[in-house]
Amino acid sequence: MSPTRLPLLLASIHDVSPRFENEVDRLLELLQPYVGTQIAMFVVPNHWGDAPIVPRSPFANRLRRWADNGAEIFLHGFYHRDTSHHEAAGDRFRAQFMTAGEGEFLGLSRDDAAARIIRGRSLLEDVIGRPLDGFVAPAWLYGTGALEALRDCSIPLAEDHFRVWSPPSGRQLARGPVITWASRTNFRLLSSLAAAATLRHAPLGVLRIGVHPPDVRHARLVRSIGKTFRTATRKRRAARYSDLFLRA
Repeated sequence: MSPTRLPLLLASIHDVSPRFENEVDRLLELLQPYVGTQIAMFVVPNHWGDAPIVPRSPFANRLRRWADNGAEIFLHGFYHRDTSHHEAAGDRFRAQFMTAGEGEFLGLSRDDAAARIIRGRSLLEDVIGRPLDGFVAPAWLYGTGALEALRDCSIPLAEDHFRVWSPPSGRQLARGPVITWASRTNFRLLSSLAAAATLRHAPLGVLRIGVHPPDVRHARLVRSIGKTFRTATRKRRAARYSDLFLRA
Protein backbone atom coordinates (compact mmCIF):
# COMPACT_ATOMS: atom_id res chain seq x y z
CA MET A 1 0.00 0.00 0.00
CA SER A 2 1.24 3.48 -0.87
CA PRO A 3 2.36 5.43 2.25
CA THR A 4 -0.16 8.15 1.41
CA ARG A 5 -2.99 5.59 1.62
CA LEU A 6 -2.00 4.08 4.95
CA PRO A 7 -4.21 4.58 8.01
CA LEU A 8 -3.01 7.45 10.17
CA LEU A 9 -1.35 7.61 13.57
CA LEU A 10 -1.69 10.80 15.62
CA ALA A 11 0.59 11.15 18.65
CA SER A 12 0.24 13.72 21.41
CA ILE A 13 2.02 14.72 24.60
CA HIS A 14 -0.33 16.16 27.22
CA ASP A 15 0.34 18.63 30.04
CA VAL A 16 3.32 20.31 28.42
CA SER A 17 4.37 22.78 31.12
CA PRO A 18 7.49 24.01 32.91
CA ARG A 19 6.36 21.75 35.78
CA PHE A 20 6.94 18.64 33.67
CA GLU A 21 9.83 19.74 31.48
CA ASN A 22 12.04 16.74 32.31
CA GLU A 23 9.19 14.28 31.78
CA VAL A 24 8.28 15.92 28.46
CA ASP A 25 11.88 15.52 27.33
CA ARG A 26 11.73 11.81 28.18
CA LEU A 27 8.47 11.41 26.30
CA LEU A 28 9.89 13.16 23.24
CA GLU A 29 12.88 10.83 23.35
CA LEU A 30 10.57 7.81 23.66
CA LEU A 31 8.28 8.80 20.78
CA GLN A 32 10.77 10.32 18.33
CA PRO A 33 11.92 7.01 16.77
CA TYR A 34 8.31 6.25 15.79
CA VAL A 35 6.83 9.60 14.81
CA GLY A 36 9.78 11.96 14.36
CA THR A 37 8.48 15.53 14.46
CA GLN A 38 4.90 14.49 13.69
CA ILE A 39 3.66 15.14 17.18
CA ALA A 40 1.11 17.36 18.90
CA MET A 41 2.01 19.10 22.14
CA PHE A 42 -0.91 19.95 24.43
CA VAL A 43 0.30 22.98 26.37
CA VAL A 44 -0.98 24.26 29.73
CA PRO A 45 -0.24 28.01 30.14
CA ASN A 46 -0.19 27.93 33.95
CA HIS A 47 -0.49 24.43 35.38
CA TRP A 48 -2.55 24.52 38.60
CA GLY A 49 -1.84 28.25 38.88
CA ASP A 50 1.79 27.96 39.95
CA ALA A 51 3.74 26.90 36.85
CA PRO A 52 3.31 29.79 34.37
CA ILE A 53 4.83 29.89 30.91
CA VAL A 54 6.62 33.22 30.82
CA PRO A 55 7.30 34.74 27.38
CA ARG A 56 10.99 34.73 26.45
CA SER A 57 11.82 32.39 29.33
CA PRO A 58 13.97 29.31 28.58
CA PHE A 59 10.87 27.08 28.51
CA ALA A 60 9.01 29.47 26.22
CA ASN A 61 12.01 29.50 23.88
CA ARG A 62 12.00 25.69 23.83
CA LEU A 63 8.30 25.69 23.03
CA ARG A 64 8.95 27.95 20.06
CA ARG A 65 11.75 25.67 18.83
CA TRP A 66 9.46 22.63 19.08
CA ALA A 67 6.88 24.48 16.97
CA ASP A 68 9.55 25.61 14.49
CA ASN A 69 10.67 21.99 14.16
CA GLY A 70 7.19 20.83 13.22
CA ALA A 71 5.29 20.07 16.42
CA GLU A 72 1.64 21.09 16.45
CA ILE A 73 0.78 23.28 19.43
CA PHE A 74 -2.63 22.89 21.09
CA LEU A 75 -3.96 24.89 24.00
CA HIS A 76 -4.73 22.41 26.79
CA GLY A 77 -6.97 24.36 29.14
CA PHE A 78 -5.39 27.20 31.06
CA TYR A 79 -4.85 25.95 34.60
CA HIS A 80 -5.77 22.27 34.10
CA ARG A 81 -7.53 22.44 37.46
CA ASP A 82 -11.27 22.15 38.03
CA THR A 83 -12.60 24.71 40.51
CA SER A 84 -16.23 24.67 39.32
CA HIS A 85 -19.26 23.58 41.32
CA HIS A 86 -21.12 20.96 39.30
CA GLU A 87 -24.90 20.98 39.62
CA ALA A 88 -25.70 18.05 37.33
CA ALA A 89 -25.21 14.56 38.74
CA GLY A 90 -23.56 13.38 35.54
CA ASP A 91 -21.04 16.20 35.64
CA ARG A 92 -20.30 15.52 39.31
CA PHE A 93 -19.63 11.87 38.44
CA ARG A 94 -17.32 12.76 35.56
CA ALA A 95 -15.49 15.38 37.63
CA GLN A 96 -14.95 12.98 40.52
CA PHE A 97 -14.27 9.65 38.85
CA MET A 98 -12.88 10.42 35.41
CA THR A 99 -10.12 12.75 36.58
CA ALA A 100 -8.41 13.87 39.78
CA GLY A 101 -9.88 17.38 39.95
CA GLU A 102 -8.50 18.36 36.55
CA GLY A 103 -11.58 18.70 34.33
CA GLU A 104 -11.13 22.47 34.11
CA PHE A 105 -13.55 23.12 31.24
CA LEU A 106 -16.35 20.82 32.35
CA GLY A 107 -18.19 23.36 34.50
CA LEU A 108 -17.23 26.70 32.96
CA SER A 109 -19.81 29.07 31.51
CA ARG A 110 -19.57 30.10 27.87
CA ASP A 111 -18.06 33.47 28.81
CA ASP A 112 -15.58 32.05 31.31
CA ALA A 113 -14.46 29.33 28.91
CA ALA A 114 -14.03 31.85 26.09
CA ALA A 115 -12.02 34.17 28.35
CA ARG A 116 -9.57 31.40 29.23
CA ILE A 117 -9.30 30.26 25.61
CA ILE A 118 -8.62 33.81 24.41
CA ARG A 119 -6.09 34.44 27.15
CA GLY A 120 -4.29 31.13 26.59
CA ARG A 121 -4.28 31.49 22.82
CA SER A 122 -2.85 35.01 23.05
CA LEU A 123 -0.04 33.84 25.31
CA LEU A 124 0.92 30.77 23.29
CA GLU A 125 0.70 32.47 19.92
CA ASP A 126 2.99 35.19 21.21
CA VAL A 127 5.43 32.51 22.37
CA ILE A 128 5.44 30.36 19.22
CA GLY A 129 4.97 33.15 16.68
CA ARG A 130 2.17 31.42 14.76
CA PRO A 131 -1.50 30.48 15.14
CA LEU A 132 -2.50 27.69 17.48
CA ASP A 133 -3.34 24.36 15.89
CA GLY A 134 -6.26 23.61 18.22
CA PHE A 135 -7.62 23.09 21.70
CA VAL A 136 -8.06 20.01 23.91
CA ALA A 137 -9.80 20.28 27.26
CA PRO A 138 -8.03 18.76 30.27
CA ALA A 139 -9.15 15.16 30.79
CA TRP A 140 -11.07 15.53 27.48
CA LEU A 141 -14.03 16.89 29.50
CA TYR A 142 -16.18 19.62 27.95
CA GLY A 143 -19.30 21.28 29.29
CA THR A 144 -21.86 23.02 27.13
CA GLY A 145 -20.23 26.39 27.81
CA ALA A 146 -16.84 25.12 26.62
CA LEU A 147 -18.27 23.72 23.40
CA GLU A 148 -20.02 27.02 22.66
CA ALA A 149 -16.83 28.95 23.44
CA LEU A 150 -14.80 26.84 21.00
CA ARG A 151 -17.20 27.83 18.21
CA ASP A 152 -17.18 31.47 19.29
CA CYS A 153 -13.38 31.56 19.27
CA SER A 154 -13.09 29.77 15.89
CA ILE A 155 -10.74 27.14 17.24
CA PRO A 156 -9.80 25.07 14.14
CA LEU A 157 -9.48 21.65 15.81
CA ALA A 158 -10.59 20.00 19.04
CA GLU A 159 -10.74 16.47 20.36
CA ASP A 160 -12.37 14.53 23.13
CA HIS A 161 -11.84 10.91 24.10
CA PHE A 162 -13.85 9.58 21.16
CA ARG A 163 -13.59 12.06 18.30
CA VAL A 164 -11.75 14.90 16.58
CA TRP A 165 -13.83 17.73 15.11
CA SER A 166 -13.64 21.28 13.79
CA PRO A 167 -15.69 23.56 16.09
CA PRO A 168 -16.42 26.32 13.52
CA SER A 169 -18.15 23.89 11.13
CA GLY A 170 -18.97 21.01 13.43
CA ARG A 171 -17.32 18.65 10.92
CA GLN A 172 -16.30 15.28 12.35
CA LEU A 173 -12.70 14.55 11.33
CA ALA A 174 -12.00 11.26 13.12
CA ARG A 175 -13.78 8.84 15.43
CA GLY A 176 -12.53 6.20 17.86
CA PRO A 177 -11.09 6.12 21.38
CA VAL A 178 -7.71 7.57 22.30
CA ILE A 179 -5.14 5.11 23.61
CA THR A 180 -3.87 6.56 26.85
CA TRP A 181 -2.46 5.35 30.15
CA ALA A 182 -3.26 6.06 33.78
CA SER A 183 -1.23 5.50 36.93
CA ARG A 184 -3.23 7.22 39.66
CA THR A 185 -4.23 3.84 41.16
CA ASN A 186 -3.05 0.30 40.54
CA PHE A 187 -6.47 -0.58 39.09
CA ARG A 188 -6.27 2.29 36.60
CA LEU A 189 -2.71 1.33 35.67
CA LEU A 190 -3.66 -2.29 34.99
CA SER A 191 -6.84 -1.41 33.12
CA SER A 192 -5.01 1.09 30.90
CA LEU A 193 -2.39 -1.54 30.07
CA ALA A 194 -5.15 -3.95 29.06
CA ALA A 195 -6.95 -1.31 26.99
CA ALA A 196 -3.75 -0.36 25.14
CA ALA A 197 -3.00 -4.01 24.36
CA THR A 198 -6.40 -4.29 22.68
CA LEU A 199 -6.80 -0.89 21.04
CA ARG A 200 -3.41 -0.82 19.35
CA HIS A 201 -4.78 -3.51 17.01
CA ALA A 202 -8.07 -1.72 16.38
CA PRO A 203 -8.99 -1.35 12.67
CA LEU A 204 -9.39 2.42 12.82
CA GLY A 205 -8.66 4.77 9.96
CA VAL A 206 -7.13 7.18 12.48
CA LEU A 207 -5.49 5.88 15.66
CA ARG A 208 -4.76 8.45 18.36
CA ILE A 209 -2.24 7.85 21.13
CA GLY A 210 -1.86 10.32 24.01
CA VAL A 211 0.85 10.18 26.65
CA HIS A 212 1.20 12.10 29.92
CA PRO A 213 4.25 13.14 31.96
CA PRO A 214 3.59 10.70 34.86
CA ASP A 215 3.72 7.79 32.40
CA VAL A 216 7.52 7.88 32.32
CA ARG A 217 7.69 7.18 36.07
CA HIS A 218 6.37 3.64 35.59
CA ALA A 219 8.47 1.08 33.72
CA ARG A 220 5.43 -1.01 32.78
CA LEU A 221 3.76 1.98 31.16
CA VAL A 222 6.94 2.93 29.28
CA ARG A 223 7.16 -0.61 27.89
CA SER A 224 3.50 -0.55 26.90
CA ILE A 225 3.89 2.83 25.20
CA GLY A 226 6.87 1.57 23.21
CA LYS A 227 5.06 -1.60 22.16
CA THR A 228 1.95 0.34 21.20
CA PHE A 229 3.92 2.70 18.95
CA ARG A 230 5.91 -0.17 17.41
CA THR A 231 2.69 -2.00 16.61
CA ALA A 232 0.93 1.11 15.32
CA THR A 233 3.71 2.24 13.00
CA ARG A 234 3.97 -1.11 11.21
CA LYS A 235 0.86 -0.36 9.18
CA ARG A 236 0.21 3.31 9.87
CA ARG A 237 1.67 6.62 8.80
CA ALA A 238 2.57 9.12 11.51
CA ALA A 239 0.65 12.28 10.68
CA ARG A 240 -0.40 15.69 11.94
CA TYR A 241 -3.86 16.54 13.22
CA SER A 242 -4.15 19.11 10.45
CA ASP A 243 -3.83 16.27 7.92
CA LEU A 244 -7.36 15.25 8.87
CA PHE A 245 -8.69 18.18 6.87
CA LEU A 246 -7.22 16.56 3.73
CA ARG A 247 -9.10 13.30 4.18
CA ALA A 248 -12.23 12.76 2.17
